[in-house]
Formats: sequence, C-alpha cells, structure tokens
Amino acid sequence: MRIEAAETIVVEIPFKLRGSGVGIMPTAWKSLEFCLVRLTDELGNVGWGEGFGYFTVDATKAIIDRLILPTLVGSTIGDIPRWNLEQQRRIHMFGRYGITVFAISGVDIALWDLAAKRAGVPLQRLLGAGEGARLAIPFYASLVRYADASLATTSCDEVLKAGFRSIKLHEVGLDEIEACRTAVGPSVDLCTDVNCGWSEEFVAENRGRIEGLGLTWLEEPIFPPEDFAALARVRGSGVPIAAGENWCTTRQFSEALRAGAVDIVQPSVTKVGGVSEFLSVLRLSDAAQAAVMPHSPYFGPGLYASLHIAAAHPSVHALEYNFVDPDAWLTDVNGLRDGGTVRVPEAPGLGFEPDPDVIRRYRRA
Repeated sequence: MRIEAAETIVVEIPFKLRGSGVGIMPTAWKSLEFCLVRLTDELGNVGWGEGFGYFTVDATKAIIDRLILPTLVGSTIGDIPRWNLEQQRRIHMFGRYGITVFAISGVDIALWDLAAKRAGVPLQRLLGAGEGARLAIPFYASLVRYADASLATTSCDEVLKAGFRSIKLHEVGLDEIEACRTAVGPSVDLCTDVNCGWSEEFVAENRGRIEGLGLTWLEEPIFPPEDFAALARVRGSGVPIAAGENWCTTRQFSEALRAGAVDIVQPSVTKVGGVSEFLSVLRLSDAAQAAVMPHSPYFGPGLYASLHIAAAHPSVHALEYNFVDPDAWLTDVNGLRDGGTVRVPEAPGLGFEPDPDVIRRYRRA
C-alpha cells in the first residue's frame, strides 16, 4: 500500500474527577489525551492509529511528525512488521524505549487498520481469527488512585453497579486496599497496580497482609519496572505478579520471561511497538505459558486494536477499561459495552470512526 497523506491530531477531553487526581501522575490527571495518527492510502482508505502519551502526547506527536512521517508519506509498505523494525533501527539514537516507541506504535496501528480495510475484513480476521473467534471481550474496570478509603470503596460500588465483576485499584496503601476488599466481598476479582510504588523489602515485610487481600494479581510492585531479577524474587510472595505496560518491544518481554519475572504479562499496544510488536510478545507469552492481561486504559484506536488482538488470540484473558466519565466520547465505546464485556467491531479494519464534531471541539494540536 502506498501512503499518500498523513496527519497527527492531539485531542484532549476532560473527565469528571473524584478526589485530587494526584498519585499515579506527577500532577492531577483530569483529562484523556489522544495522539491520533491518520493515514490515507492511494485508494482513499483512511487508517487510524494512536500513540501513547497521557501528559506527553505532544512529544509523541513531535516524534511522528519530525522523524517518521517525512519518510512514510510517498512510500509503499508491504510488510508492516519489517517497516516497524526499520523504524526502530532508524531512530534508535533518540531512545530505544519510551516516546520513540510510542510514536512507532501509533503509526504501526494505523498501517494495520489500512491493511485490514484494503483486505475488506475486520483486523481480527487479518490476524488469523476464525469463525469461532470471540464476539465480545471481557474487561475489568480500572480505577484512578484516590488514596482515600471512602472514595475508593464508593468507586468500587459504582463499578459493580455498572456491571463489571473485576476491579483494578491503583491504591498503594494497604489500609485502602483492605477496605476495598471488604466492600466488594471475596467473590469479586480484585487486583492493585501500585505503579512501582513499593519495594522488594516492603513486600517481604508485609507478605501476610498482602496475601490476605486475595488479590487476583499485584501489578508493578517495585521500581524500576525492568529489574527482572528482583521481580522474580518478589514473585514468590504468594500473589501472582503482573507487569509489562512499561516494557517496550519484544526484547524486554523476552528478558522478563527468561528471568521468570511475572505470572501475567501486560503489553500495551500503544506503548510496546504497535500491533506488530504486540503479536511477537504474544508468541513469547504463549511459549512461556504466561497469561496476558493487556494494558489498555484508552478509548481511541489503541482500545480497538486491543479488542481485535484479543479476539484473534484466546491467551488474552481480559482487557482494561478506564472507569472515568469523560465530557465527550471520541467514538462510541459505550455503545459496544455490555456490563463487563465489550463487543468486537465487525467493520473492516479497526472499526474505529471518530466523531468529527468531538475532534473539532477538543482538538488542541
């Protein structure tokens, strides 16, 4: 396929916030920020992608605009994974991981969307899904950090009323996590992502309390997230260990699995290197018999790509739903959701079609 035109768009949509919004992020997290990639091929097809960023989507946009699109527009792409690796090699001096790979991820997703549209099939079919593929994917609700037991338990109650049966907290205080476990009862899947906020020593000192929480998994317990040897030691604490949203490319996942660092891997399609790298991570995870619970707290093309990958690969157990109430929806995600499941779009490509009025209203770059 020949890429005739390309554009990056930054959209920022505020969401209603309970509490300070400080904790997971260095400053208050009050909005959803999207770095959208729009590619047009020689047939007039439009492919959409999404590069990760939260507060740094402008940096992701800059990498795409300055380092990727100048050579992409006018070129013919036949092998998307090969193109992906070429980009990693070409811009590695700007960083092997982080923003550079977020940028590659966004363009890679858009290329896969185009490829599926050109084939006239939903992306899951292009990825090998057969007639028996899942029509809807289970999701768990992912909460922000409240650092307040009352706010956290109130949010857990809202999640259950919305139809979810699995909840991920982002609390780091054991008191808050215990309060949530008491509030939801023993039958609800409950896990917590401490965003590297604990240490190996903390886990050892509090092993009894942590095990008593009955967590489905403990996510990113220590810093740095790529200390695979330490994660492997923590893994013996009696609670399944999950990590991977901050690992980029197949290389880091390969090292983690070889070290026995995790029970559950969590690649993020907008961060790991796009669909191409995600598929490679899945092959590694399957070989290691590791469960896959992708990081996907976004409502743009990244979520749609995650849905199609999950439909094509049964080893993806569930996806992540960012339980917030935005002022507007970039696309009708809620129209696909039924309680704790989200339907896989059946249109060619990703099935992602943004609302142009929402883009006009909330576009800032």
